[in-house]
Amino acid sequence: MAVGIFDSGLGGLTVWDAVTKRLPDVPFVYFGDNAHTPYGVRDADDIFDLTTAGVERLWAAGCDLVILACNTASAAALRRMQESWLPEDKRVLGVFVPLIEALTERNWGDNSPPREVAVKHVALFATPATVSSRAFQRELAFRAVGVDVEAQPCGGVVDAIEQGDEILAEALVRSHVEALKRRMPHPEAAILGCTHYPLMQNIFQDALGADVTVYSQADLVADSLADYLDRHPEMVGPGKVSMNLTTGDPSTVSNKATQFLKRRIDFHAA
Repeated sequence: MAVGIFDSGLGGLTVWDAVTKRLPDVPFVYFGDNAHTPYGVRDADDIFDLTTAGVERLWAAGCDLVILACNTASAAALRRMQESWLPEDKRVLGVFVPLIEALTERNWGDNSPPREVAVKHVALFATPATVSSRAFQRELAFRAVGVDVEAQPCGGVVDAIEQGDEILAEALVRSHVEALKRRMPHPEAAILGCTHYPLMQNIFQDALGADVTVYSQADLVADSLADYLDRHPEMVGPGKVSMNLTTGDPSTVSNKATQFLKRRIDFHAA
């Protein structure tokens, strides 16, 4: 009954942490492609090849449903996977939809025409690859009209977070927020479009101001997954063992993950 969680590195652990707390009886298998992180500077074909390889490893671990807890993979590879690669008995879900559901106040599966929503000016903070894909804007356009999205590629933030350099990460976040606000001085909402960014949510909020609603992914994804499994219980796979897998050095990744979540997390070789 395992569910897989795929990420290019450590950022997806924010989603893993939320879903394991939300669904304590479900075994989760986490796959971190730490040997190839970060994905945000790679081209779309490279991201697709790496993501499909990781998802296949999760299938081998008994996960028929995999969450791409990586915005770059969701942006650059998910639609192609779903349209031309995915077997009928497997499912791969991304992390954009729960954010857009929250922003537009409509549920996934609501296929009514796009409509006006309350929020008109949205700031998107994401990796360069996610920004260049325009995947968030495309998914949003299916559900809402009249929303102005200003996207800021946040180069360097993921690396600083994974290296544990909180001072550099904070400086970069504030710099990126300042750059966006020069183009959109008064955003009403901000999307943290990378699973690393919840760790810097307070900094984003402080830099943006208290009047800006900041949407972060982990808890939204956990709630959406719980709802999805209620509606599709057949998608819980045959795996019964929770584990954390990495393409990197397990000892190094375990230590970084422990630092990342501030509690002991052990990884094994994928």
